[in-house]
Amino acid sequence: MADPETPATNQGPVTISSSSSERAPIIYFDGASCFGHHNGAIQIELAANLLMPVGAAVRVDVVQTAHLRCSVAAALALREALDKALAMYKQGQQQPAEVIPTVKN
Repeated sequence: MADPETPATNQGPVTISSSSSERAPIIYFDGASCFGHHNGAIQIELAANLLMPVGAAVRVDVVQTAHLRCSVAAALALREALDKALAMYKQGQQQPAEVIPTVKN
């Protein structure tokens, strides 16, 4: 039996249906409001901040934007994808910005 703590790395190529790409929701969140597990499923609640005007002031309301549920293997795969995306971001931040000359020849 496969270890649920270790994602399978040699599963072969995965084909994602092109008909599902444009229908998948985009989920924005500012943070994870809470998390846990139940019956082997990882549970994470994603939340976003809403700015609500109150007279001349602003109140921040926090609303749930998604209820993430997945297996342990899927959670590990998500963590790996996030780690790799953050590494790509960090690498891009370290590269010097391209200098655009004011006068072109």
